Amino acid sequence: MKKINNWSNSSIYTVPLSPACKMCVKGSKMVVLITGLCPAKCYYCPLSTKKLGKDRIFANEWELEGEDDTDKLIKEAELIKATGAGITGGDPLIVWKRTKKYISILKDFFGSNFHIHMYTSGLKNGEHVDKLVSEGLDEIRFHPEQKYWEDMNKSPLKESLKNFSNSEADIAIEIPVIPKMDEKIISLIKWADEIDIKWVNLNELEFSETNAKTLIAKGFDVKDEISAAVKGSEKSAYFIINKILKLDLKIGVHYCSSSFKDASQLRNRILRRARSIARDFEVITKEGTILKGVIYSKSKSLNSLIDLLMTDFNLKNDQFFVNKEKNRIELNILFLEEIASILEKKDIKCFIIEEYPTADSLEVERIPLPV
Repeated sequence: MKKINNWSNSSIYTVPLSPACKMCVKGSKMVVLITGLCPAKCYYCPLSTKKLGKDRIFANEWELEGEDDTDKLIKEAELIKATGAGITGGDPLIVWKRTKKYISILKDFFGSNFHIHMYTSGLKNGEHVDKLVSEGLDEIRFHPEQKYWEDMNKSPLKESLKNFSNSEADIAIEIPVIPKMDEKIISLIKWADEIDIKWVNLNELEFSETNAKTLIAKGFDVKDEISAAVKGSEKSAYFIINKILKLDLKIGVHYCSSSFKDASQLRNRILRRARSIARDFEVITKEGTILKGVIYSKSKSLNSLIDLLMTDFNLKNDQFFVNKEKNRIELNILFLEEIASILEKKDIKCFIIEEYPTADSLEVERIPLPV
């Protein structure tokens, strides 16, 4: 008899569990958004405005300058010491040749053990999935349309899923847990078990900038003041898995909570990147953000600031960083606190900056010095 395994941040599962999920919790899965284009029009899609419906490519938060900009793809994987990648969208099958190319590049560079899984609606170009598997695709997560959950025999995915059940790649289903659809989701899981699909991933339904209006119109609400998760989604997931457990099915079921994604998957991934890029004078927080001192001046050039630091304060080249893109000098916080009052008199602005270690260097907070 199977049992429910408690994971971190309210996430639970029954075996078998996807190798991709085991990597995600460690933050070692690179997220490759290979396009924002998709033939499905799911009202709950959480993709951001800058990605939804747009043919853009991102390796984690780093945007690639077109399909051939694969150096960034490899570099981002190296920075987080990735053991695998999740190819997502949109729908990767819309650009299946690009997807095939990226699978080949990643497998050639990192080796056959580099685990690659892919998400797809399967609504278009499904006939090319075999070509992706032949390049080394390890796992395919199909996303059936909600209207077919109760009766997958009417779904256009029915034959594809049955055909792929004997594929060299692991076949899975991944859907959000929509409250009050418990029995339909249970029916979907039972059907998946009958055709020997290995596992089903259930994601906590979340509000986003692109789906919020629709979710509110349908009567959904947030579960608490600090979460974007939909009220009732987690309760439904727990009910579904407990009921499935009593049926003693072969299939594995994993519930992935919103907090699991943020506090485990994302946090560990940015911690891995922070450890790769942080300079000696920068501080990595327990959340994976980076703290640093920053100076800049509207009246002085970067070269004059460098001369000042080296001449008046005896700093060496390795004790600061010249950020030309942001027109500032970055240096040790404690040292900057000591000299901030002197620099202020020279019309030089001083701050403590907290940033994400991601490619976009998203700023979290800035504190002016001297305090």
